[in-house]
Amino acid sequence: MIEFLAAALGLSVSEPAFWLPLLFFALFLLVSFLGVLLDGFDIGVGCLLSIAPQELRARMLALLSPWRDANELWLLMGLGLLATVFPGAWAGLLGHLFIPLFVLAMGVLVRSVCFEWRLRAPESQQPMWAVGFCVGSLMVAFAHGLLVAQVVVNGQWQGGYLWFSLLVGLCSVAAYLLLGAAWLMMRQAGVLRVRSILWARRSIRWFAAGVVAASVVLALENAGVFLKWTEGARRWSVYIFWTGLLACFVGIEMCLQRLLHSSIRTTALPFVLTLLIFLAVAFGFVFSFFPFFVLDQITLWDAAVSVPTLYIVGVMALIALPFVLFFNFRVYWRLFGLSRPPQVPDYEQLSH
Repeated sequence: MIEFLAAALGLSVSEPAFWLPLLFFALFLLVSFLGVLLDGFDIGVGCLLSIAPQELRARMLALLSPWRDANELWLLMGLGLLATVFPGAWAGLLGHLFIPLFVLAMGVLVRSVCFEWRLRAPESQQPMWAVGFCVGSLMVAFAHGLLVAQVVVNGQWQGGYLWFSLLVGLCSVAAYLLLGAAWLMMRQAGVLRVRSILWARRSIRWFAAGVVAASVVLALENAGVFLKWTEGARRWSVYIFWTGLLACFVGIEMCLQRLLHSSIRTTALPFVLTLLIFLAVAFGFVFSFFPFFVLDQITLWDAAVSVPTLYIVGVMALIALPFVLFFNFRVYWRLFGLSRPPQVPDYEQLSH
């Protein structure tokens, strides 16, 4: 496939004009995937605040504090790569995806401001900022679903396309609810873990429905994508892909049922399986649309800057990469495992 693409562009596989944009596209996808996955539990916990009892919200927000700044780093890195390496994609993307991108930007702004102001607000005002953080998280989760839907239908809003976009947006919220709940049941014991199991069971089937709906409409709307799925030996790869995806959903459902009815204990399995589903869905869409940013209109080579500029950006990325990796290793190394609230010191004993 790579040789065919190079020949279609009139380039050789070994030419920098071919492989440099491809390399940066892979880096952009990696940063985007990490942003969705690592920021995903953050968004999910924020969405769960809308249905969580008041007495649990403070603890849920406290669990997020160590990773908030690190999670926002991935968004900035992804936007930076898209702006510096693929500026030609902006016009096409904004033309098709202006509404979901606007909702996404407003949601990121609202949730970031409300989270930081809550940390600095008097105790009486903290619940208000927590509600703002929840609203921003719901906006971000819903916007991700709108983005997927609008990419699938090529920016159409009329008639049934509007209802399809709203459905996928709601299913996207359910997906982040599942991810947030799976992370909470791994990180926290007691009442919050039981609540998280219940929240996860209510959201998993909506997530599955959204994946199926988006896939069916994508196949019906784009003949080229449908042909890519069903052509030759790829058909069996698609069958294996869907079998694995179904196994992950069933595995989560069985694990949640066992946790609720047999033994409520610490386990990372639902969280890991949910991450695998997110990765699989993202991989499926990239495979379906590659090498286009806008299907049948803008390829990654059309959108990329010149080769000298790519070399400059590459050198800057190599300089910054060790610092980014070290920072994220230090921040995320305690992402898994049970979290214990801090012990309140005995001030009377300390005073003696």
